[in-house]
Amino acid sequence: MRRRRPLRILGTVLMAAGALTLVWVVVVWQWQDPFTALYTHWKQHQLAGQYAKRVAGYQGDELSGASLAAERRAIAAEARRYRHASHRGQAIGRIRIPRMGIDMILVNGTDHETLKKGPGRDLRSFMPGENRLVYIAGHRTTYLAPFSHIDQLRKGDPVTVEVPYATFVYRVSGSRIVKATDLSVLRSPRHERLELQACHPRFFATHRYIAYAQLARVEPRSGAPFDVSVEAAGQASRR
Repeated sequence: MRRRRPLRILGTVLMAAGALTLVWVVVVWQWQDPFTALYTHWKQHQLAGQYAKRVAGYQGDELSGASLAAERRAIAAEARRYRHASHRGQAIGRIRIPRMGIDMILVNGTDHETLKKGPGRDLRSFMPGENRLVYIAGHRTTYLAPFSHIDQLRKGDPVTVEVPYATFVYRVSGSRIVKATDLSVLRSPRHERLELQACHPRFFATHRYIAYAQLARVEPRSGAPFDVSVEAAGQASRR
């Protein structure tokens, strides 16, 4: 009997450990890793202050009264200057995706340390307003898991990216899954396009889930807001 008691204790400990492990897996699967989430919460708080200072100190071109074409050229020039002035790991804007419950500071870079702070812009892509590819990646199970439900995005869903010189509203237009080694997703078109990226499937990194979004509206910091879809339709009708 004395020999069986340690075995019963060991069995109880193993069952308890198994149950706790199962609970942990369910928590992370349904929500996120709570420990890494605390780190990202802290970093987001720091970055919010950093970004507020960037906005307060930003001096852009005065666009009031400019034609739409001049306004777009000025925004593109400001976007290029802002990209060159931004460093890896720095707060560059704010991203809002209602469908995914996201309202977070956007960080510059997609390396491991930078993505621990929040969603990040790939340095091989462009800034909003440059009329090229804007590529943003985010974690799916750890560090607040901002893109955990990226596969729930639907066509027409808004994605808003705010930077000091303007606010850009995109509309989701589609998605696809590619291998993690497929770098063609970083090939920039000759027009503005937003791509959101997360690992797929969850808990693995063999593939990438890419959601595409097209620019729909621009709200400059100084100047008149304009609807890009209406403008595009007007240009097409004049051809």
